[in-house]
Amino acid sequence: MMITSRTNPRIKAVRELQRHKERIRTGLHLIEGDKLVFDAYASGAKLLTVFAPEGVAVPDGPELVTVSESVMESIRTQVAPQGVCAVAKTPDCACPAVYPDGLIVALDRLQDPGNLGTILRTADALGAAGILLSRDTVDPFSPKALRAAMGSTYHLPVWIGDLETELGRLKEAGFTCICGHLRGDSTLPVHGERTVLVVGNEGSGVSDGVAKLCRPYRLPMKGRAESLNAAVFAALMMQKLLDTDAP
Repeated sequence: MMITSRTNPRIKAVRELQRHKERIRTGLHLIEGDKLVFDAYASGAKLLTVFAPEGVAVPDGPELVTVSESVMESIRTQVAPQGVCAVAKTPDCACPAVYPDGLIVALDRLQDPGNLGTILRTADALGAAGILLSRDTVDPFSPKALRAAMGSTYHLPVWIGDLETELGRLKEAGFTCICGHLRGDSTLPVHGERTVLVVGNEGSGVSDGVAKLCRPYRLPMKGRAESLNAAVFAALMMQKLLDTDAP
């Protein structure tokens, strides 16, 4: 049976997942678009229900709910047609008892979901070990953040916790914590296989408490711009920190 009413209770419940509070309350999130739905499924995401127009290809396994094009339009947050949407169980983002070796990217109060998604995608591409988010960083499972990440949200660990506490734990475990800071040293701190890159809020940078736990670094710039977009800075720094031959 096809759902054709936008006021159907199941459809209204799906639309509610566009709201952060509802995602937190239910432990669920909405995935939009054929590519992202299939990629999330292939990466092990737990899809509960897939909503799609009749005749559209969907992953095998999750419950399929057939809907009209009008209903699909009411579910999607994008104007362009995306084919399918899925409701997925949000993975456990608790901080681990032991962090893996490698580069961990920590985000301090980042507020732009596009920046967050781009950083996730870059970290995935460059081989970071995981992403650590402060509790007041934007939701990585918001529709815009998921779109910007292009599936990378499901490719590497995403942890959420009290950033100062977790940085303290990481330092005790032998990690070198480096943060971007306008008053930092222009010489990249010595670092090894265990490194944390901290990227601060788009407007105010890293908080004072977080900065005290890090070695501040100012990326040298030849032009007149005082600072860079958070996602651009993160990408340049990840490349530096993961390239053993970089100056």
